[in-house]
Amino acid sequence: MSLVGADADGAPQQIVAVPGPRLRRQVWLRTASEQRLAYATSWWEASHVDEYLQNKSLPIWASLARLRTELYRDVQGIYLGNSAALESAFEQSGPFWGRHYLFWHRGKPLTLIYEVFSPYLTKYLGPMQLDVD
Repeated sequence: MSLVGADADGAPQQIVAVPGPRLRRQVWLRTASEQRLAYATSWWEASHVDEYLQNKSLPIWASLARLRTELYRDVQGIYLGNSAALESAFEQSGPFWGRHYLFWHRGKPLTLIYEVFSPYLTKYLGPMQLDVD
């Protein structure tokens, strides 16, 4: 986790909903054999992050579920695109799916989350079919 303060930090514009100063958390989700499946960044209000992420080695959802935190996921954007940096990081050819969303709790934004998924996931989920009209 890194303190980013009031900086927009290259985040989607919805970062303004998360009060500052903010912390940024970045993780790679991997298989047991270290194959990267997803990349995720989340931004948190620094003064409240310890309340919700008591064990920072756990995934966000696991931490929030242990606390029985009621959430509303507000998807703000979905992406499909190519990136040389992601191809290198995932060791997979694109395209890559991504999304960003806000988690709301008690009527207030709790965190902004940005995720990108590896095409390697098709090994588990089946092939991706793109219908282009």
